[in-house]
Amino acid sequence: MEPALWSTFSALLGAAVGGAISFLLNRQQFRNQLRVQQEQHKVEYMAEETARHFLGHKSFTDRSFETLRSHLGGFGDDELRKILVRAGAIRVYRADGSEWWRLLSRMDEFIERKEQGRAPREG
Repeated sequence: MEPALWSTFSALLGAAVGGAISFLLNRQQFRNQLRVQQEQHKVEYMAEETARHFLGHKSFTDRSFETLRSHLGGFGDDELRKILVRAGAIRVYRADGSEWWRLLSRMDEFIERKEQGRAPREG
């Protein structure tokens, strides 16, 4: 092989190794920054996770606002509503004026149960 070819291959190899190391370091830095942000906002983060848990229960597609408020204590009503929206929930008002929440990702399940004539279980 010619010396010019060797220098080209070595330059490409050096760039590839440097790029790979840079990628791995940036990915690790991003994970650490994400972990720090989650720790700083742990209350809100865990409240969203808890809301998703209650709204994602296999037996209940809808949850009343009162039920959610009793299980996610320590938040004002409007603050809790913001947490529910960040968790991916939508609000529905019933005929009696009560406020209910369900995950947007479970709308297909709700519609399917409604079409089958089975009332969705509510809690």
